Amino acid sequence: MPWGGEVKSHMHSTVYVLPVVLALAGCSSVTSTLGGWFGAGKTTLKPAELVEFKPSVGLARAWEATVGSAGPYIFSPATDGQFVYAAARDGRIIKLDLASGREIWRVEAGQVLSAGVGVGAGLVLVGTPKGEVLAYHARDGAPAWIARLSGEILVPPVAGDGMVAARGNNGHVYLLQAADGKLRWDTERTLPALTLREQSHMLLTPEALYVGHAGGRLSALALNNGASLWESNVALPRGTTELERIADVVGPLALDGARICAAAYQGRVACFDPARGSGLWARDVSARRGVDMDGRMLYVVDERGALLAFDKIRGTNPWKQDRLRDRDLSSPVAVAERYVAVGDFQGYVHLVDTDDGAFSARVPTDGSAIRGVMLPLKSGLVAQTAQGGIYALKIQ
Repeated sequence: MPWGGEVKSHMHSTVYVLPVVLALAGCSSVTSTLGGWFGAGKTTLKPAELVEFKPSVGLARAWEATVGSAGPYIFSPATDGQFVYAAARDGRIIKLDLASGREIWRVEAGQVLSAGVGVGAGLVLVGTPKGEVLAYHARDGAPAWIARLSGEILVPPVAGDGMVAARGNNGHVYLLQAADGKLRWDTERTLPALTLREQSHMLLTPEALYVGHAGGRLSALALNNGASLWESNVALPRGTTELERIADVVGPLALDGARICAAAYQGRVACFDPARGSGLWARDVSARRGVDMDGRMLYVVDERGALLAFDKIRGTNPWKQDRLRDRDLSSPVAVAERYVAVGDFQGYVHLVDTDDGAFSARVPTDGSAIRGVMLPLKSGLVAQTAQGGIYALKIQ
């Protein structure tokens, strides 16, 4: 190998929630109806124009492929180190050679998919709106098993050490046996009246399953029975209305040996001891996507599209790149030890220098939004667009 939100209401009517959907989930709309419906007047959010700059590094397409449209859902590519896996709303799942982009196999699930892909334990995993987890053998794409759970599956299942974890949008978290999909345990928590559709991803380790929750909590669950090993606040709901009190943990979590970090909408970005849950530091940031880290920094995008870097040990903020405001950025990913990358609503991939936050490179894709989590590689990344384009980009 040469290189390597929408809002869901649990208590209120659709009529009440609709303006919130437009305000928090519209990646191509530049007008928010939130203020007009909730008393502050109409607010127009115009995406920042892209600024010209002199690239300091090359970022070129190594290969591209197509899997199919995401529709209203968010799909992210995954890798096992040799191959890339991707899925689409119409049920298509593909396996591509990481080095060349050559298609190895393609399967049709025969039903609508709403989340994917997860890779691990020799499996490729996707979720459905009906609350099912579909598992396929990574080797040849043959069906392995189906687990019929409950609640729409909106984030990729995760796998490792003979286990598969999945979550529904109804407050349930499940742990399954990777061998046959049988349920080991199921935990449930009461959800707030309003929650973002952009849920937190999960992290499965040999020690615990880490889960971010609606309402701003981060928990570590025991693998044997799902009991809480610890639970801490990333954010505390504040305000007098249900809308103001949305404080959900969103997007990917970031973990290294000394800390686990998360971000919450209308809340904070915060890091905790992964064994005990004690807080290490926290800073006020309202995020719509998750976090990533490298050897020095933790990266997060705030709700207006500013990319921020925090020293992951002390929590200091050495730089902020705010020239992509309101471009509906993806979760940041740390790439090649000295860059952080984000995608935007027009399908551009932006590469930023981690030393000072300056733009290093920019590459267009197919013009549709990059909403999923991009896949970092040793010397590049893979991005999946809303229209289903899979782009492998190499830093030169």
